[in-house]
Amino acid sequence: MSGTVTWYVARSPLSSCRAGEVPHSIGYLNHLRELILWSNNLTGEIPSSLGNLSRLTIVDLSHNDLVGEILNSIGYLNHLRELVLGSNNLRGEIPSSIGNLSSLTNLNLSTNLLVGEVPPSFGNLNVLRVIYLGGNSLSGSFPISLANLTKLTEFSIYSNKFTSTLPSDMSGFHNLESFLVYDNSFVGPFPKSLLSIPSLQYLRLGKNQFTGSIELGNTSLSSFELDVLDLSHNRFDGPIPENISEFINLSYLFLDHNDFTGSIPRSISKLVYIHELHLSNNKLTGEVPSFIWGIPWTTLSHNLLSSFENSSQEIERYTLDLSSNSFTGPFPHWICKIKQLFLLDLSNNFFSGLIPSCLRNNMVYLAELSLSNNSFSGAIPDIFTNDSMGLLRSVDVSRNQLEGKFPKSLINCEALELVNVESNKIKDKFPSWLGSLPSLRVLSLRSNKFYGLLNHRHKSIGFQSLRVIDVSHNDFTGTLPPYYFSSWREMTTSTQGNDYMVNVVNELIQEFSFEPTIYRSIEMVVKGVDMRFERIREDFRAIDFSGNRFYGKIPVSIGFLKELRLLNLSHNSFTDDIPRSLANLTNLETLDLSSNNLSGEIPQDLGKLSFLSYMNFSHNRLQGPVPRGTQFQRQNCSSFTDNPGLYNLQEICGERHVPEPPSQHHEELPEEEEKMFNWIAAAIAYVPGVFCGLVIGYIFASDIQEWFTEKLG
Repeated sequence: MSGTVTWYVARSPLSSCRAGEVPHSIGYLNHLRELILWSNNLTGEIPSSLGNLSRLTIVDLSHNDLVGEILNSIGYLNHLRELVLGSNNLRGEIPSSIGNLSSLTNLNLSTNLLVGEVPPSFGNLNVLRVIYLGGNSLSGSFPISLANLTKLTEFSIYSNKFTSTLPSDMSGFHNLESFLVYDNSFVGPFPKSLLSIPSLQYLRLGKNQFTGSIELGNTSLSSFELDVLDLSHNRFDGPIPENISEFINLSYLFLDHNDFTGSIPRSISKLVYIHELHLSNNKLTGEVPSFIWGIPWTTLSHNLLSSFENSSQEIERYTLDLSSNSFTGPFPHWICKIKQLFLLDLSNNFFSGLIPSCLRNNMVYLAELSLSNNSFSGAIPDIFTNDSMGLLRSVDVSRNQLEGKFPKSLINCEALELVNVESNKIKDKFPSWLGSLPSLRVLSLRSNKFYGLLNHRHKSIGFQSLRVIDVSHNDFTGTLPPYYFSSWREMTTSTQGNDYMVNVVNELIQEFSFEPTIYRSIEMVVKGVDMRFERIREDFRAIDFSGNRFYGKIPVSIGFLKELRLLNLSHNSFTDDIPRSLANLTNLETLDLSSNNLSGEIPQDLGKLSFLSYMNFSHNRLQGPVPRGTQFQRQNCSSFTDNPGLYNLQEICGERHVPEPPSQHHEELPEEEEKMFNWIAAAIAYVPGVFCGLVIGYIFASDIQEWFTEKLG
């Protein structure tokens, strides 16, 4: 009976159960031949008793949560043909005893936490066909002992810390089908001997430090089975060889992020099966040949390309990224004929003239539109019509010469997350209607000619999802009511939005394998320095109202924005006291209130903001003691200049004449601010996105600080 049970266990894979730890008693199953327990949430260490099962031919414990080291005793399982321990949390070095497994054909130790070098004893595994060691922290030189394993078909050591050059002659791997060494630190020239292997299908050398020009050698000896060639993220230079077209079965060619020069070889048009061609981030020049548009997926950005070959063919593609090249002239009208375009990026070129109205044709599927940093002029056309705006998430036309009105048709873009029109000449009132867009997270109107009020009576403020707003360097004016920021709930919490349309687009981005770029390419003043963000952190929250003509009190509701990282209200005409509610902004890193008409004292509780690394209170009418918090003592003296009534500056500015402190000082919250703060508390309903418009009356608290702590945390 026991023999039957043993045979049954040996022949039945128990995968996809939830088995806990591998019991030590498994070592008593003396007749066990196959142990297949992959993807079972197994925990703990591999039991040492496993080394007693001398009849084992297959051990597959992959895709579990096993820890500890690989047992040295596994090397004594003389009948073992497959050892698969990948995708666990195994640590330590690979035991050299594995080199004793003379029958081993499949070795998979990938995606663990293994360190050290590949044991030289692996050169004894003469029948080994598959070796997967990728996704660890293995180091040292290329394991030269493996070059003797002529039966290898799959060789994978990607994502480790290997250095050195590759062997000059690897033609001995004459059965090799895949050679994956990407994401290491290999150096030296292109290993052209690999291309003489007839069976080779997948060659991935990306993310290393290979140098020099690409010499393919005698292509008549080369692999015509080659399907994937990845040379990306290295330092290859010189022209792309014309005879690369001899690999007639190529489907995927990755040459991006190198230093290739010259033009795009026209011979690539002979690669009739090519599906993806990646040429971005090189130094390629000349025109884009028309055959490129017949390849479903291409990347051409960050080169020196300057023109397009004329083509009458109909173009169908999902993305068109021509950013950061040297294209000139008017907007290419042939782009308007592209069907199902998901991303259009022409940024950082030298295009000029009008943005054509025919772009409306592309809007059905478009998720991202970036025309920034060109010389486009005229008005932004009203192309965002009702029946075509299902997916649009990002519009960036910044750093051009655009003028006229802000396009009101953007109100139709319910999935819109980013609008950036900074550094143009747009002259219009503040587009308060954008506040109704449920997903708008980033809005930059910086450096234009916008004017008038930000706040309009009898209109909902909205902007419930806003995370970053920059309206600096315009001509806005007026006061901001105390409740102005009360509905900006995305700045009060770090909770991520769950907008359905955003999730749909994210799924599309994953499917098409390119990085989402919604939070990118925006310029802001950070710590007093103009900075350009190519990517914006998901947790970044910022308000920049600087360089306008706002006056009156700073809204006390600013204290509700607990996730705020940057606040810049400088170069306006704000008056009265600095709101004590600012002390609630515990994540604040940058605070600039300079060049206003603020009076009173700097709230002492600001000294408790541990992340506040930059602040500027200069050019106001402040008085009283400077808070003694560590962050204040690290500031430059210039952050407090032109406030004659400030004192306690000796540690910041050194010994200098400063006003003497008065004999007695009592810091109290002004009665008017106390009433106003409680009035706002009554007016705000803490249901996301709902603002209570009817105020029953004032609510008075006996201790304003206690109320503030209770409500705002």
